[in-house]
Amino acid sequence: MDRIAREMMTHDFADAAWQERHAITRVDQLRAWMGVAAGDDLMRDIELGLARAPMAMRITPYVLNLIDWSNFLQDPIRKQFIPVGSEILPSHPLRRMDSLHERESSPVDGLVHRYQDKVLLLATDRCPVYCRFCTRSYGVGLDTQSVSKKRSPAFQSRWDTILAYLRATPVIVDVVVSGGDCFRLKPSRILTIGMGLLSIPSIRRVRFATKGLAVLPMKVTSDHEWTDALAEVSDAGRNRGVEVSFHTHFNHPREITAYTIAAAELLFKAGIRMRNQSVLMAGVNDDPEVMQQLVKTLSDLHIQPYYVYTCDLIDGIEHLRCSVRLACQIEKAVRGITAGYNTPLFVVDTPGGGGKRDVHSFEHYDSQTGIAVYQAPSVRPKQLFTYPDPLHSLAPDVQVAWSDPQHAKRMLTDAVEAGRANSTGFE
Repeated sequence: MDRIAREMMTHDFADAAWQERHAITRVDQLRAWMGVAAGDDLMRDIELGLARAPMAMRITPYVLNLIDWSNFLQDPIRKQFIPVGSEILPSHPLRRMDSLHERESSPVDGLVHRYQDKVLLLATDRCPVYCRFCTRSYGVGLDTQSVSKKRSPAFQSRWDTILAYLRATPVIVDVVVSGGDCFRLKPSRILTIGMGLLSIPSIRRVRFATKGLAVLPMKVTSDHEWTDALAEVSDAGRNRGVEVSFHTHFNHPREITAYTIAAAELLFKAGIRMRNQSVLMAGVNDDPEVMQQLVKTLSDLHIQPYYVYTCDLIDGIEHLRCSVRLACQIEKAVRGITAGYNTPLFVVDTPGGGGKRDVHSFEHYDSQTGIAVYQAPSVRPKQLFTYPDPLHSLAPDVQVAWSDPQHAKRMLTDAVEAGRANSTGFE
């Protein structure tokens, strides 16, 4: 019996605190875990990948156990958490650290107010694991060799200001509690945030967003104080006529295990509504059959498939991004396999702060240059937003054109003008 199998048989493996204490954060720890699979060339490749990654490495033993070590480079779980230098492609010229302009949409520290009636509350900058494709790589997790994180003050020092802003802005009816990841919030903080939000009469919906159910599901079943706090907020919201929901983040069917099923069943029996948000990634879930299986499995767990995002323009993940054309094709393959309310909406979170747009709602899309143009009439009605396909999906001569700033500017100008001609709301 190998070491991983022995770990799986211990009582400690099912304990969230044990998982957190034994999280892998360094290459030497990963080498020890991998054992005979840790060849020198591969470890150097991982070190090179981490040197170029905007996110630090943090992986629970549970996630490590999901990786197929005999197919390490191609494994869809590994691709999400462990970078290797040999697969990293040059980033797109349009990529930015804060590509969604979240900081520009923050009226107070820790609150992003982009949509009229909804805000994003950034309650922590830590997660149980760190995803390579994190859109908040500008501020989440530890500093890396390539990124010095933009830190916010301690949450408690921001909380009163956040509450004051929400009370003074009654148009806000929907609050997403994220970060980081709310799995890293203490039970007392879950209660403070949840009950604080429920005390504001104008708020009708509260969502707790987490990757945790996919990477540390035993927290729900073993950390009873945390789960009880979430259930208490949910019950209090229901009594006040406010929906409190739990938003998960599964990207591949193999992330759903017996631990996941037990946690999801517990939350369902507690009356907590669950929805899932995925990210479309090459080599992870860019296959219609994989996405169909994910959607159906989540539906059976009473986790409503909600969104599938195209990858944001994050440094070091160009090889993971998929084209708008491919996203549309996979969406077509998924639609109709199950009930409509369990069919996710495929979206582009537009660079520049236009918000989420239905992937095939573009005003203009040129698959040759790889530029999609979107309008966001409810967010910024007089502005057009562009999302570029990954460079590797384009013809070689177009890839070269993108490397020329003048040529790239011309392609963008032409695309925006075409989008303006096709869109409504412009004179």
